[in-house]
Amino acid sequence: MAAADIRTGRVAGKTVLITGAAGGLGEAMAFMLAREGAHVAVTDIDEQRADLLAARINDELPGAAFAYAHDVASEADWERAIAAAVADLGGLSVLINNAGVGGPLAFVEQDTVENWQRQYEINLRSIMLGCKYAMPYLRAAAPASIINISSIAGMVAAPGMGAYNATKAAVWMYTKTLALEAAKADWNVRCNSVHPVFIKTPILDPFIAMAGGDEDKAHERLARGIPLKRIGEPDDVAYCVLYLASDESKFVTGSEFKIDGGMTAQ
Repeated sequence: MAAADIRTGRVAGKTVLITGAAGGLGEAMAFMLAREGAHVAVTDIDEQRADLLAARINDELPGAAFAYAHDVASEADWERAIAAAVADLGGLSVLINNAGVGGPLAFVEQDTVENWQRQYEINLRSIMLGCKYAMPYLRAAAPASIINISSIAGMVAAPGMGAYNATKAAVWMYTKTLALEAAKADWNVRCNSVHPVFIKTPILDPFIAMAGGDEDKAHERLARGIPLKRIGEPDDVAYCVLYLASDESKFVTGSEFKIDGGMTAQ
């Protein structure tokens, strides 16, 4: 989303925390939400890159962004990051659990407990921790929204991706559970999941390496199973997140949004 794009203030007044925000999808979300009126806290295990992102946003929109070092697998880091964000933002009305990792292609007899543990801690346990510690502030700022970034891999399995498939599927179901808990308690906190397919971010680097470093060739291969015959752009996901962060989605909870070019419709 270029700085010259029309801004309509769709999330004016919203206070947002985005994990794994130093690049890729998180960066696109942070810029789009800030340009639409939100104040954003960007967190990442890479503190330097998070600081640089916040500085770039603030160069364009002074005072719109704050940055924090944040290991999402650490419960103590979650408590610190949320406390800092609430202090700097003046509250918290949107939580975007974006941080996640893949792993090596690992078939069952070669897979390791360490691979599963790492993906569990970052892809799934971190989301529980974020929702747990953010919920009191979200309730206070209602109407509020939790947006959990899952993946099409949580809906469509692939050989050698057991840990990734399993953790992303669990995010999908956990999101529904939390949505029902919040609805039944009348908290006015919505909870939805977003499921991208292949998006042009560094997560595709292993596929590019497998194609001998030829990015176009790698993207072409990945697009073969997608009806729209291309892979996605970060803003394709960010636009969905913008909708879910805004009050336009005030009657939407416990839902899953597939950003997949029609892949799961086949």
